[in-house]
Amino acid sequence: MKRVLTILLMLLWLAPVKAQQDSNFVYLRSIKGSFTYFNVDNLGNIYLLNNGNQLKKIGPNGDSAGVFNDVRRYGKLYAVDAANPLKLLLFYKNFSTTVVLDRFLNIRNTIDFRKQQLFRVKVMANAYDNNIWVFDDQEYKLKKIDETGKLLSETVDWRQLFDTLPSPTHMIDRENFVYLYDPEKGFYIFDYYGTFKNRLPFTGWKDIEVNGQTMYGFKEGKLFSYALGSLNLKTYLLPAFFGKYIAIKAINGRLYLLKKEGIDIYSIR
Repeated sequence: MKRVLTILLMLLWLAPVKAQQDSNFVYLRSIKGSFTYFNVDNLGNIYLLNNGNQLKKIGPNGDSAGVFNDVRRYGKLYAVDAANPLKLLLFYKNFSTTVVLDRFLNIRNTIDFRKQQLFRVKVMANAYDNNIWVFDDQEYKLKKIDETGKLLSETVDWRQLFDTLPSPTHMIDRENFVYLYDPEKGFYIFDYYGTFKNRLPFTGWKDIEVNGQTMYGFKEGKLFSYALGSLNLKTYLLPAFFGKYIAIKAINGRLYLLKKEGIDIYSIR
């Protein structure tokens, strides 16, 4: 009886270890600290906003690569676009303002969208050609501007394209396409000339990302991965040992968890 009890205790002790070993997610490392927001670029640099409203850039090896202390100048920071590692965009949605930082987190420029007659910018993103995409929710147009805010190009009014208008919450420029995401309607995909190409009805996703030609999103405790043109939607069940997290992101074959005590980083098998 004693031997049986010992074996049962060993099995119980080994069970959580085996669950982690069998997972699609392998723990790599953590960055300790109290952070309220983060993003990751395609080189593996991590941008962390701490409770003191200080933005830090951490290199792939964990080294500090820059600090920006003037985050609150234009109010509450809504999002950081890190698609271009050489040009970071800080988006202050409520103040219709974007601050452009260089790779050392020094200010390059500030764009007040209202001065450019853009009064309802809902989302914005770095463009492939070093310019900036914005969605004008007043005119229902996808527009491209330069770093000074000058209009370079725009699409037709979306009311001529769609029966029901999308309300995008995210925009990403990747690999010859621009992706706008409406959680209730899915992805709307445009080419670099602003021509509508396709729609993918993946609804309800959160913390979306497009890396190369693979789309990622999270919903109901699952990670979804879809390679464009593959017709293959992969689903990963998030393991219980992730615990509680504030935000989550998949990019570069890595999964990043923002927790109360810092960032946990896993590889995705």
